[in-house]
This record gives sequence, structure tokens and C-alpha cells, in this order.
Amino acid sequence: MIINLKDPNLYNNRELSWLQFNTRVLKQAQDTSLALLERLKFLAIYGTNLDEFYMIRVAGLKKLFSAGVIVSGADRLTPLQQLMDIRQYLHQEQQVVEFCMTDIFKSLEQEGIFVKKYKELNIAEKKIVTKKFFEGIYPIIIPIAVDATHPFPHLNNLSFGIIVKLLDKDDTTVERFGIVRVPRVLSRFVQIAEGTYVPVEDVVAEHIEDIFPGYQLLKSVPFRITRNADIAIEEEEADDFLEILEEGLKLRKKGEIVKLEVGSNADNEIIDFFNSHINVFKHDIYTFHTILNLSSLWQIVGNKDFAHLLNEPFNPKLLPPLSSNENIFSILDTQDVTLYHPYESFEPIVRMIQTAAKDPDVVTIKMTLYRAGPQSPIVQALMSAAEAGKQVTVMVELKARFDEENNLIWAKALEKAGAHVIYGIFGFKVHAKATLITRRTNGKLKQYAHLGTGNYNQSTAKIYTDISYLTSKDEITNDLTRFFHFLTGFSKKGKLEKLYMAPAQIKPKLLSLIANETRKGKEGEIIAKMNSLVDDDVIRALYKASQAGVKIELIVRGVCCLKPGIEGVSDNIRVTSIIGKYLEHARIFYFKSTAPHIFISSADWMPRNLMRRIELLTGIDDKESADRLLRILQLQCTDNTLSHELQSDGSYHKVKIDADQQAINNHKIIEEYMIKMHKALKKESPNYVQQLAERLLKDS
Repeated sequence: MIINLKDPNLYNNRELSWLQFNTRVLKQAQDTSLALLERLKFLAIYGTNLDEFYMIRVAGLKKLFSAGVIVSGADRLTPLQQLMDIRQYLHQEQQVVEFCMTDIFKSLEQEGIFVKKYKELNIAEKKIVTKKFFEGIYPIIIPIAVDATHPFPHLNNLSFGIIVKLLDKDDTTVERFGIVRVPRVLSRFVQIAEGTYVPVEDVVAEHIEDIFPGYQLLKSVPFRITRNADIAIEEEEADDFLEILEEGLKLRKKGEIVKLEVGSNADNEIIDFFNSHINVFKHDIYTFHTILNLSSLWQIVGNKDFAHLLNEPFNPKLLPPLSSNENIFSILDTQDVTLYHPYESFEPIVRMIQTAAKDPDVVTIKMTLYRAGPQSPIVQALMSAAEAGKQVTVMVELKARFDEENNLIWAKALEKAGAHVIYGIFGFKVHAKATLITRRTNGKLKQYAHLGTGNYNQSTAKIYTDISYLTSKDEITNDLTRFFHFLTGFSKKGKLEKLYMAPAQIKPKLLSLIANETRKGKEGEIIAKMNSLVDDDVIRALYKASQAGVKIELIVRGVCCLKPGIEGVSDNIRVTSIIGKYLEHARIFYFKSTAPHIFISSADWMPRNLMRRIELLTGIDDKESADRLLRILQLQCTDNTLSHELQSDGSYHKVKIDADQQAINNHKIIEEYMIKMHKALKKESPNYVQQLAERLLKDS
């Protein structure tokens, strides 16, 4: 029987799969075995994720619906069907969110952390709040009358405030509506003691009659809006790309409002008044019985007085050969180095750039920057290198979503320092993570490369799992030279010899690697770790491999449109998602029958990465590095503590530990392994530490 692999029933919907991912984040917040502020942190992450989902994905679906687009994916769901399913899913899940928040807040009270309504405060606490209001809130908030002579104001994306209904004390027949905007410079909660917080809207509402003198407060309702935040830039419309981006960032604040959140005391009159001005579809209005803006919970999570209610922090380790004081270029002259962040420190990558900036033998530094962070020692080093007269070339991706403004600042600073800055490639995002340093040694040029799966961002390198690969191999550095020439010049081919570059090379290479395993049948094996799996062609290739008997393990953190476990189609495919202490961000691929059999990449298996971005795929020839990466994959495949397994119906079930099984938490195991390695380093030789590493990893 021939099975049609284009059958829509064989594919999960991308948007609904993403919602399942965020539900897994929410389940972490519900996990009572976790420290309390860890649970609150996951609730904040859930809220931040949902904001971005509405700003980008839901806004995009609304555009497709308005444009009359009927079908948008392999599952063949229309934009309208997807919007309906999303709204139903989120309205149902909202009750879970509210119950979870209430449960966490009650538990926090046992630890001395209180989130109180104003009416719950005692007299002394109310005096403190009143003092804080007049000293720090009253001068900053913005009261806005709304009537025939006062037009409804423009509200920026993620604006937060209070809708008020007022009675004129001089003429009790007159009722008026107004808004109090609460600017983001104000904290979400007013802290009145070491662990006591009051929502700012409660404090403001209590003083409405001070804000609107001569009026009596009849009703106040907190609100929050979400706008379409995707920047659609028509690059051909102007020569100056920076100018277009700056204009696009301004427009982001004015995008269509796609979601309205209101407090539980909102009645139809209040909602009708407000919505008559912002025009949000009724099913995109969410009424919350708990506080609005889950992402604001970071304020409480960040209270250092209660750090004991968080996971014990792990300090990334420096291990051989990078733990010595030996010059990093001398080390790379003799061996390749692979690092697994955040277990291993990102500091050697920073040090490599800083060393290159000061090294008189370094001639050029070339680098891609996607998300560098607001205070980047790497960018500072690049600026120093440029000011010292070195040739510094930096590809700053100005279209890195939600980091555009920050990247724009760095781009201008780098240019001012004398660096050659490239502002993107026409029609593509540059998502590759690569650095190439050229030194003059004994009259000859020698090059050193860093290739990674994550961004050059010291902050996220402490919480994202990523791979760094450092090498001086000519076949890699020669390809990177061609890669940077492609970025800075003109090229219609852009083909590399050892590396693979999207959009021309990565997808064909992946399909070829999968096809090779398919030919091996039951002898074939694939393990692939990524953030998202969406591409139809890749999914169909994996289905064919499964049909041929290839054993396939997929570790997909987020969206997965492939359905495992379908008889005759995907019986041999297992899909798991790991959600835990660290955000799984590395892309590592293993193909048993290929040489090399391990690859790392900046690219997920999505059309946008494979066809609409500049990405890199790197084969790891170095045996020690390849073996190490394979052991990481194998360990994650056996994780039965942080893993959720995808079912054929699109749902996820937490992997259960059988009575005779040992609990395997890959995050914890690798932390413990790194601690043992680091302790051994203080007592033994680097060679002994390397031997210990081999033994520990095999045991794991």
C-alpha cells in the first residue's frame, strides 16, 4: 500500500505545536518539586513567550486572513481555522495559568513573600504606599481624559494602564471615561517591605481622585494591549538600509492592536468604551482574575533576599586545554577545541576576540553579530581593534527580531571606531555565527575560526545550551574566508567546499544525509537536536527513512510538525522535548553512516532557516570533538526527568521513570561532571583530567 506522504493528517500545525511548547514551559511552573522562585520564573517565561507569539504569529495569521490566503502549511489549516484554534486553546489554558499563579503566591507566603491587594494592607503599610505614590509614581503617570475635546491617545505596544469611569462631583448626572497610563519606567510592583509587593495598578487606583480632582471614581480596570510587532521592510524602496530600519522601529509602536487583556472587574460598558477606540476582535480580549503581564514577575524572581528559593547557580567551568595561560592561538595551532555552554565558560570566546584586538600580529578580524547584548565586551574589543588600525569587518544583522534597536546602536559605534560594517544581505537574514581571525606568523598568514550554534552574547551564554567549535584547520578557515567575501561582495553562487551555507547548500546536504541513512535501512541511524522542525521536504525525507527501518531520535525543543509513531510512516521515529534549567538552543546532528557523522549548525530545520537566511552547517572531523558531541546527544536521548515525548496526536506526555529505572536529568549530570572535572584540575595534570573526562562521559 502506497502512503501519500503529503497527507495533511501526517503533519502537526506549526502554531498549535508552538502552543504545546509553551504549555510545557507552564508545566514547569506547576512542578511542585522545583524551587518556588524557579516556578515563578517559568511563569514569567511563559508570559514573555506568549507576548511574542501574539505580536508575531497571531498578527501574521490575521494578515493572511485579511489578504484572503486560504492555506498556509502542510497541515492545510486555513488562517481562520488556526486563529480559532489558538483562541480556544489560550482561553482554556488561562484558567490553568491563574490557578498556577495563585498556588505559587500562596506558597511564597510561607517563605515571607507577599503579593497583596491595597485593601489587604494594614494602616502602617498603607501609609508607606501613599508616601511612595506621591514621591515616585504621581509625577510620572499620565492621566488622560477621553471625550469630544480629548481624543483617544496612541498606546504603544505592550502599553499598561488603567481605564477609569468617573463621576463629576459638581454635576452627578455627568459620567466620564479616562485612562491612566503607567509608563514602563515604573516598577510593576510597589515594594513596601523586604518581601511585600503591591501591584502598581492597585496603588494608582486608590489615588484616582487625586489624579482627577473634582471627580469620584466609579470603576477602575487595569488593561494591557499587544500590537503587531513584525517589521515588514521593503529593502528595495531605499538605498540606506539603516534609515529604513529606524523608520520600521517607529512603525512597530503603531502596529495593529491584536490583543487586549483586562482585569476581572471589567464590565461590558468599560470594555465597549475602550474597544470602540482600539477595535480588537472580541475573542482576542482576555479577562484575567490575577495580575496582568506575567513577564513582570521577573521583578519578584530577581529579589536577591530570596535567592535561596531559586536553583543553586552553576558557575561555568574552564577546562583543559583552555584553562591554562597559554595563548589561545598557540593552542589552536595544535588541536581543535569544542565547548558546551553554559557548562563550559563562554569566556574563552570573549578572550579570543580580546586577545586578537591587542595582538600586534593579528591583521584582520571578521565576525557575524546577530544578538550581542546591550553591554558586549566582544563588541568593545572589536571597536578597540578597529581603533588600533586592524581591519575589522562585522556583519551586524539589523533584522534580528526584538534586538534591532540594540544592534543599530552597536553598528553605528563600530562604524565610528573605524570598522567595516555590513548591514545585512538583500532579501536574507544573516543568522550564521562565525568569527575568522587572521594573524601574520613567520611571514605567513595563519587563520583561526570560531563556529557556533548560539549568539555572541555573554548573558545568554550562561542560560542557553550551545556549542562552540574552535579550529585553525585550513579547509575550515579557507571556507570562512569565502563566506565573508560572499557577505561583503557580490556572489550568485556562494558555494563552500567544507562548510555548507544556506540557502543554497544546507537543505540539499541534509536531504542527502537522510537519504544515505535511508539506503542503509535498519543499519541506519539519525539523532538530530534542534529548536524547531517545520520543513515539509525534510519531514517527508525522515518519514521515508523511518519506512526503510532507520532508527531516528529527534530532540526538538519547540515546534515539531512531524508526527511520530504513525504505523507504516513514522514507527521508527521518536521525538522528545527537553525543558529544564537551561534553554536548549544547540543544533547537533548525527548521521551514523556518514563521514563526518557529526554536524553542528546555526540553522533549525525550518523553511526560514534553510531558504530565507544565511546559515552555516559544519561537519566535525575532529574525532575527540565528534565523540563528545555524540555522547551529549545520547545522554539527552536517555533523559527521563526533563523530557516530554511527542505523541502521534500532537500532544506531549512527560516521560515516566519506571520503578527499576534511575532518574536521568541531563542538565544535572553534566553540571556534576563539570564540577568533578574542575576539582580534579586543581589536583592533577591536564592529561589526567582528559582521561577522567573520557571515563565520566562513558559512565554517564
